[in-house]
Amino acid sequence: MDIRRKFRLVLVLGAVLVALIAAVPATLAGEIDPATEFYVPPPNQVARRQMAQLFASGDTGDARLIRKMIRTPSAVWFTKGTPARVRQQVRLTVRRAAHKDAVPVLVAFNIPFRDCAQFSAGGAKTAEQYMKWIDGFAAGIGNDEAIVILEPDGLGIIPWYKQFRGLPAQAGDYEWCRPAEADEATAADERFAMLNYAVDVLKAKPNVRVYLDGTHSGWLGSGDAAHRLAQAGVARADGFFLNVSNYRLTEHLEKYGTWVAKCLWFATDPASWGNGHFDWCASQYYPANPNDFSTWGLTDQWYTDNVESQGAYPGLSGLQTFVIDTSRNGQGPWTPPPGYPDPQDWCNPPGRGLGLLPSADTGHALIDAYLWIKIPGESDGECTRGLGPAGETVDPEWGIIDPAAGAWFPQMALDLAHNANPPLLP
Repeated sequence: MDIRRKFRLVLVLGAVLVALIAAVPATLAGEIDPATEFYVPPPNQVARRQMAQLFASGDTGDARLIRKMIRTPSAVWFTKGTPARVRQQVRLTVRRAAHKDAVPVLVAFNIPFRDCAQFSAGGAKTAEQYMKWIDGFAAGIGNDEAIVILEPDGLGIIPWYKQFRGLPAQAGDYEWCRPAEADEATAADERFAMLNYAVDVLKAKPNVRVYLDGTHSGWLGSGDAAHRLAQAGVARADGFFLNVSNYRLTEHLEKYGTWVAKCLWFATDPASWGNGHFDWCASQYYPANPNDFSTWGLTDQWYTDNVESQGAYPGLSGLQTFVIDTSRNGQGPWTPPPGYPDPQDWCNPPGRGLGLLPSADTGHALIDAYLWIKIPGESDGECTRGLGPAGETVDPEWGIIDPAAGAWFPQMALDLAHNANPPLLP
């Protein structure tokens, strides 16, 4: 089929999905084996150099911390390239992982208008290019086993998107991402169509698990996140991911992810009295106070009273599952000092720490795995705290111009290792 015809068909199917979303139940896959060994990719060369320099200078304690960090399983990110090139790169990764009897975590991060022109801007130029790229990505996996983290921020930052669009409580105002190059009338529909297409192409592979962007507990409300996930095809995926490249505490994410999962059932199951109403779902913003974790039990109680009490409620075993990025959340989020024009609390914050080591043995019915998706030690970008242009402005928290997004940041790497919770080394 011609790629343009194929994309038009995807758009039509996407529109149908949005219209009928309340009638689509989740299709659940089996859980990840708790004994799964995740793949350790080749480390960043600058990280190896840092470790060697620390050993050479006699600082063996810090050197051992860096060595342990880069020998811990983490994701492999694919962010560009032709379909043929990404196929080759993915194939090389899954073969290396299979040779070690390990499961690779692969991040697909190439959707058009990625990061809405912020530090991680880029991505394919058109929807047609993106679908061909996803075809190549999936072909690279073939019949091997893999976990795919599909487009971090892909549902948190959508070009020309209106919250709760199409629902009775639609806010009616566009969110902040309004790129002039994107068509206001079609950009959001195209985003959902591309993600639906990617889910279907990847799930056509026999041993692939796919997770979509559920943002995190300090961002979208759980009902808003559930609504976006439903439009993106989460019912045909394996679940959603939380906290990629962020710092939210695991305890908070467990509650948030559970609410998202319950809201997905509440608002999509035909037997639920809330069918079609993601906007009714309680969240960390109401009745809870997002800044007071002691109040989050109020939202737990809402789901007990309004979801779990329904006769059709399937229990946790019938809900969508999720994975959590614990690579940098051991100390939780940073509270910036006052005075910065734009504190950028998500961007290379100081005093943070590594979190739980990657594992599929989570002890939580809805959490498939704790993963290191963001590679700890790699920069979030050239943070400025609103004090000047990126690439020219010293980050006052570090006293340097921060490395570009994805580059190794030695000072932050050691900071994360020193503040690991639980400790990185015995």
